[in-house]
Amino acid sequence: MKKYSIEIKWVIIFAVTTLVWMFLEKLAGLHSEHIDKHAIYTNLIAIPAITIYVLALLDKRKNFYSGVMTYKQACISGLIITLIVTVLSPLTQFITSTIITPEYFPNVIKYVVSHELMKQEEAEKFFNLNAYIVQGLIGAFVMGLITTAIVSIFTRRKAK
Repeated sequence: MKKYSIEIKWVIIFAVTTLVWMFLEKLAGLHSEHIDKHAIYTNLIAIPAITIYVLALLDKRKNFYSGVMTYKQACISGLIITLIVTVLSPLTQFITSTIITPEYFPNVIKYVVSHELMKQEEAEKFFNLNAYIVQGLIGAFVMGLITTAIVSIFTRRKAK
């Protein structure tokens, strides 16, 4: 377990950051009066998410690999982070949807139906906790893999 303590630390930071981001979205009105702008601004979470991956892999390189880390080692560390983040994503989605912003689904359904973007039935099928848990699982895994592959290029370091 100590072997993966750096990854676990950064997974916790990632999960807390995600929940704080959702709370800030709610405070900004992106889940209510500014829901029309939600689809644009919610994507900005990529900035702290990628930053966390960079910091995590730099931490792993410095404190586990003594400043030298191969691309493969970086990818393995990033993959471990991705797997744990993916496993925790249903929990973070549940907390977001039931505690932080339980009004989000009714508000977004009302918005898309009133703007004729979806019919009521399709909106209800798309905007609900179960659908978001599935989307979150897939999204966390795919985006984690892509982020790991790219960030590993920049965080690797050969021995001098």
